[in-house]
Amino acid sequence: MRLAVTALLLATSAIPAVAQTQPAKIGPAAYGDWRVDAPGVIRFIRPGDMPAPYASPSAAERASITTRPADLLPKAPPGFTVSLFASGLAMPRAMRVAPNGDVFLSESGAGRIRIFRPQADGAPKSEVFATGLNRPFGIAFYPPGPEPKYVYVAETGAVVRYPYTSGDLTAGGPAETVIAELPTGGHWTRDVVFTPDGHYMMISVGSGSNIGVDMTGPPPGGYAAYDQAHGIGAGYASDTGRADVLRFSPDGRDETTYATGIRNCVSLSWQPETGSLWCAVNERDGLGDNLVPDYVTHVQPGHFYGWPWYYIGDHEEPRLKGQRPDLAGKITTPDVLIQPHSAPLGIAFYEGSQFPAAYKGDAFVALHGSWNRAQRTGYKVVRILMHDGVPTGEYQDFLTGFINPATGDIWGRPVGVTVTQDGSLLVSEDGSGTIWKVSASAK
Repeated sequence: MRLAVTALLLATSAIPAVAQTQPAKIGPAAYGDWRVDAPGVIRFIRPGDMPAPYASPSAAERASITTRPADLLPKAPPGFTVSLFASGLAMPRAMRVAPNGDVFLSESGAGRIRIFRPQADGAPKSEVFATGLNRPFGIAFYPPGPEPKYVYVAETGAVVRYPYTSGDLTAGGPAETVIAELPTGGHWTRDVVFTPDGHYMMISVGSGSNIGVDMTGPPPGGYAAYDQAHGIGAGYASDTGRADVLRFSPDGRDETTYATGIRNCVSLSWQPETGSLWCAVNERDGLGDNLVPDYVTHVQPGHFYGWPWYYIGDHEEPRLKGQRPDLAGKITTPDVLIQPHSAPLGIAFYEGSQFPAAYKGDAFVALHGSWNRAQRTGYKVVRILMHDGVPTGEYQDFLTGFINPATGDIWGRPVGVTVTQDGSLLVSEDGSGTIWKVSASAK
């Protein structure tokens, strides 16, 4: 509740100057679609703005990818330039920058990790670091600091690590399995990050379903016993150990459930200013065009975020109505609500010095794009506005243009975001298999 009040106050006063170029779209106006997207557009979705369930029919508008016209580039705000960094990639997804500046990319469709070494005078050098992986997504370097010894990779059902010396372009040895079994099926992405002190490894595991199809009655032994053993909202039957963030020691031991009830935390990131762990989360489908908002939020240990019985605080899931009245009042409301069905995937905080000073400490989030909406939304990269490390609740369009405005055809679906050593922003998209570079062209 404190954050919600803070967000409302900041939205009308002390938000960064660059965000004041136009007023935020609030209330029904915040639920537009791709046709009104443009760099600089701000949205502020509040829990009280949400419509009732089934206020509109549940729609299906699947993305059909077309070829990008040669003269069509993503659009960034004035003062930025956009250029093609890499192309011809097989489902490029998460990206992480090594301490030496190399960019590591998970090519989930090819089961490999690729490295790009930026070059001052042209296209980056590219090498394949590792192959033979099962839907790799998250990448992390361990231990934290300038000289990591391992590269960790989160596959869909396991976590492995490779020996690594700074500057290696290929793995220094075979993969070592760190976590042998993670739940598979359903939402398949797994991210991995280490706490800044290196003491713990955090893993995100999405749900296996939309609203927990096997949660329509109490598990054997009852709710209370299961919640105590696994964590509230940690699922049961086929969803055991899912819809949560897990914590391990770096060697894969000492598993604990860090936070629960998060339907699909696709990407994890540490906020440098506060030391908080953040998630980019896909919420549930099937309740209408403008429900339920996706979100990005800092994740607090031991907290429950509602899935599947509730959403965005004490809003009860109508398809599971009356099953868990005991959970009312125990749900943590997320920080920043994103237009429903936008599918936020990657998240990265901007700590570079190339962009204008107002961007420092804000976060970039890649919105992969909707399927469960009559009019498309997402298909862009947005900026999460912060004030002294606290989210205002607003987000601003930063990189748009992945839908051809002349035809409405989709050519790109943003997935990963990362900040390079020189302060540029890289954006991967798995529709056309490209990576785009956004640089500040003027201070």
